[in-house]
Amino acid sequence: MARAIRGRLSARSITEVNRRATVPIVNLFRQRGFSLVEVSIVTALMILIAIIGIPAIQGYVIENKVPRVAEDLQRFIARMKVSGIGAGPAPYLSVSQRTLVNGLRDAAAIHVQSKDQAVVHGLGGAGQAGKGTVSLLPATLPGGVEGSAFKLVLTNVNHAACPALAAVMQRMAVQVKVGGQGPGQEVKNSAAIPAREYDPILADAQCMAGDVNTFEFVIQ
Repeated sequence: MARAIRGRLSARSITEVNRRATVPIVNLFRQRGFSLVEVSIVTALMILIAIIGIPAIQGYVIENKVPRVAEDLQRFIARMKVSGIGAGPAPYLSVSQRTLVNGLRDAAAIHVQSKDQAVVHGLGGAGQAGKGTVSLLPATLPGGVEGSAFKLVLTNVNHAACPALAAVMQRMAVQVKVGGQGPGQEVKNSAAIPAREYDPILADAQCMAGDVNTFEFVIQ
């Protein structure tokens, strides 16, 4: 009987020792984490998602920013028209970039850089070296003199904002030009004889991928 008891104790002891020896191995396996190959695969997937997703997100943000940028520009145009009332045949002859800076300094979507006073539209481009900026110039309409109108030029506009920006701004503009590369194509000219109404299909055809589109709006 004593031998039987000792045999049972020995069997239990061996089982306990085996169990205790196995636990650290299992825990070590569980705590090992990801292998280098697994980490590389996850990293590659994240990079792929970023490559595909970031441009789409950027385009969505720019597209939804168009109404706010157009609202800032339309507010500036309305102010300019009021200022030009009763100023003769060339009320906008003396307009300059400084006029634009002062008029858009408190704009909601358009930003005026403090360093070089560049007016950045935020629809593409970096806002540096004339890229992604808004310019103001005197303009001449058929049968008029220089300064009878003024022109707003937006450079390096992303295709996500094209032609939506033209569609909104053409309501206040006499002439509209849209260009992807090279000279812009006239898509509206209500001062011509006969008048040329805004052509949305032609405007859309001028838009090119990337921050390469230029818009010109002539206002009287």
